Amino acid sequence: MPSSTTAILSNSTVFPDRKSTIKKLKLSVSDLPMLSCHYIQKGVLLPSPPSSFPDLILSLKRSLSAALSHFPALAGRLTTDHDGAIYLLCNDAGVDFIEAKAKHLSLDSLLSPLDVPVCFRAFFAFDRTLSYLGHNKPLAAVQVTELADGVFIGCTVNHAVADGTSFWHFFNTFAEINFGEGKISKSPDFSRDTPFNSPAVLKFPPGGPTETFAGNSRLRERIFHFSREAILRLKYRANGGDFQRKRMSNGNCEAVEYFGKQLNDGWKTVKGKRNSDISDGKLEISSFQSLCAQLWRSVTRARKLNATKTTTFRMAVNCRHRLQPPMPSLYFGNAIQSIPNVALVGELLSKDLGWCGTLIHRNVVAHNDATVRRGISDWEKEPRLFPLGNSDGASVTMGSSPRFPMYNNDFGWGRPVAVRSGSANKFDGKMSAFPGKEGNGSVDLEVVLSPETMAALESDLEFMQYVSITV
Repeated sequence: MPSSTTAILSNSTVFPDRKSTIKKLKLSVSDLPMLSCHYIQKGVLLPSPPSSFPDLILSLKRSLSAALSHFPALAGRLTTDHDGAIYLLCNDAGVDFIEAKAKHLSLDSLLSPLDVPVCFRAFFAFDRTLSYLGHNKPLAAVQVTELADGVFIGCTVNHAVADGTSFWHFFNTFAEINFGEGKISKSPDFSRDTPFNSPAVLKFPPGGPTETFAGNSRLRERIFHFSREAILRLKYRANGGDFQRKRMSNGNCEAVEYFGKQLNDGWKTVKGKRNSDISDGKLEISSFQSLCAQLWRSVTRARKLNATKTTTFRMAVNCRHRLQPPMPSLYFGNAIQSIPNVALVGELLSKDLGWCGTLIHRNVVAHNDATVRRGISDWEKEPRLFPLGNSDGASVTMGSSPRFPMYNNDFGWGRPVAVRSGSANKFDGKMSAFPGKEGNGSVDLEVVLSPETMAALESDLEFMQYVSITV
């Protein structure tokens, strides 16, 4: 395992190159629960740029300054008024920019170990910082770490200010500007006239919230790679089909996969009907739902839990398109809710993959406009923080999404060779889904488990038969 020594060379503040025209934004029903979560930490591993490292730093600072003028919320600070309402003050206070060096580390030394090296944690600012602390800390930071044959650009963003959709929108824009595009392709939407905007107030004790999970547990972290074909095999198994037979009879499994994706996107239409209007018997469990079902089953089996214990698979969903009328797709902020899938351990493991996939699928399809609004109403009646963690030892939490454009971050000398995260919001049972580097429907699962559970998962043939390579 490579050494985690990283030298910080400088820490400066980058300001937007234009003053914000937005004064303040009220935190929404979806933003407020995230105040007890760590800042989001995601970054890209890139080959060495053609320019010198000092020139790269100057270029990235200019690009970051320009990007912040389009995303003024990230250059602000949180503030609480006398009634307890929390706002995002767009005061152009700036973000942190850290220059670091770890030239003893190569791309191969970072990517070849079975487990994700702990040195990635040193490539991000605000390690294990709760989002509530954005009252007196910058809401974002960028750290650029020079490696022996590459560079890592790590971005840290307050989770009460942005969800994954907004995070990657900003990161993509930052890269797009540095690439040399004169005009950004997608401008964020800061409107707040949405159902998530609410007069409800979330009360905090003096000093703010504390972590909702223990941060000192022994953990292993590993990336499992699933090729497109492996995921299609999972999907056909979950749907009670035979992959090879269907592939041969259809002649083109790509068309089948495309139709399956259309069918399982509740906000899209299939032959003029919305997904939620089609009878359940005609619906297919999607590729990602099939992968989630297999992961839930295998992790639960690896934990060797009592058959009568309840296990939960929790997944975050984007609500922008689920509301009617839909929210703007480029809405900046949090617009997510959590879907809990619950089953008895014995039932989950005695039933087949299709049973588990159907449970997840039905809950995802059912999370429509009415469900989103009901969740908002329930929260307003009882404001509370997001219960991140695995307090009962039987939970799995899926975050991020293979749909996020993580590999679209070309800063001017090529696409990333890998995407990695820091230590933020990680606990036994925390999973994150990334798109595979090769695209085309492949998925990388970032899996965080206790050492004992990870070892058992690695011996689970039902799971490992689909893992093609670790990256």
